[in-house]
Amino acid sequence: MDELAWLSATEVARRVRSGELRSRDALEAMLDRIERVGGPLNAVVTLDAERARREADAADAAIRSGNARGPLHGVCMTVKDSFETAGMRTTSGAPELADHVPERDSDPVARMRAAGAVIVGKTNLPVYAGDCQSYNEVFGTTNNPWDVTRTPGGSSGGAAAALAAGLTPIEVGSDIGGSIRGPASTCGVAGHKPSYGLVSARGQIPGPPGTLTQADLAVAGPMARSVDDLELGLDILAGPDEWHRPAYRIDLPPARHESLDGFRVAAWFRESEAPIDDEVAALLEQAAKALAEGGARVDFEARPALTFEKAIDTFERLLAAALAGEIPRQGIESAAAVAGDDPVPRALRARALRHREWLSLNERRLQLRQRWHEFFKDHDAVLLPVLPTAAIPHDHSQPAAERTLEVNGQRRPYFDQTLWVGLTGVVFLPATVVPVGVTSEGLPVGIQIAGPFLEDRTTLALARHLERILGGFQRPPGY
Repeated sequence: MDELAWLSATEVARRVRSGELRSRDALEAMLDRIERVGGPLNAVVTLDAERARREADAADAAIRSGNARGPLHGVCMTVKDSFETAGMRTTSGAPELADHVPERDSDPVARMRAAGAVIVGKTNLPVYAGDCQSYNEVFGTTNNPWDVTRTPGGSSGGAAAALAAGLTPIEVGSDIGGSIRGPASTCGVAGHKPSYGLVSARGQIPGPPGTLTQADLAVAGPMARSVDDLELGLDILAGPDEWHRPAYRIDLPPARHESLDGFRVAAWFRESEAPIDDEVAALLEQAAKALAEGGARVDFEARPALTFEKAIDTFERLLAAALAGEIPRQGIESAAAVAGDDPVPRALRARALRHREWLSLNERRLQLRQRWHEFFKDHDAVLLPVLPTAAIPHDHSQPAAERTLEVNGQRRPYFDQTLWVGLTGVVFLPATVVPVGVTSEGLPVGIQIAGPFLEDRTTLALARHLERILGGFQRPPGY
């Protein structure tokens, strides 16, 4: 039964459709594994086994009558606990929502159900998806399957840990400042941050339940153990929201190239303002060289006509503004009065941006987007770090802004973890993360493959080549 735990969602769906595997049997194997293996990880924090059994039995009955619902028919899966799930507790890690049971599905969950998936439970995250680690007062701390003394990352840390440990074949994560990409890297799985606006995230918390606004920079996207499953997940999740559905259709262009020797790739791994661990850098450079040896044209000097510093300043201020909607007015006024030029005071003041200031920043973003647009006329993708280090030890000290990281023996600000993901996130680019190796401490490292806006299939195609060359997902020791 444990071998079922490592099947891809694509393979589970194929076996269920063909009658080789019953959805109910896949579910029982999944529940058994969560019970036996999941305890030390604390990744899956809510289960509705009886409802899942009813839905799996219904999926099997539909197969017998020739009525498969969609590409995930009968596939049992978990979902990040920020996405509202009808009839199933959805807390976003917040004590005040510990008993919140939504009446409707978020749009990503609804799309997965419409494709035939059986939603079995929810995975852990930080409070309101607001940290680079995954812990909260409702469910406690999630541990990394590669080393339980370390974090799986955040905010989709429970999702990534569950995938890495074989507790679910596919997941739905969210990403505003690396929340899909960071955990994918630290847990050695795959994740895709779609182009902004491609996937409706209505029904995600935050904002409060019932919020209709899709936050600036924020996306929902698939997480899995293989690129094929990422593309399957994206095909299911992508589409117009309820308001735009009468007229809008999604027609993503194909990958720019099928063969690796057609790809023109930039490799950007070094920035003085965002140093990365030497071991991490070595693994990324090996991955880039492997692509070159496979036939891709890889340029280690090419850069878009912009500065890293200005891009990150734009990202940090827009991110702070995007997160300010949940701060009481008194807190906004206090933030506006904070003095100082260090990153934390600047971020606090950005929470109090006036609309005219936001408009100026948005114009700067559009100028950055244009520079990337020009860059991608001569390059198909860019290889980037995800995080400055592999998985870090648990650190729940407060305030979070005073935490630090160790990079090559030097202390760095904790939120350096958002810099390389912010570079692409601020301009709405798609980015795929796949594992490229492990450090001397046995911790996985992922690479970020970014590409042109709405050309998600290009980053996925290059990720698939890298997965083939380097071997892709590896089971953590002991699993």
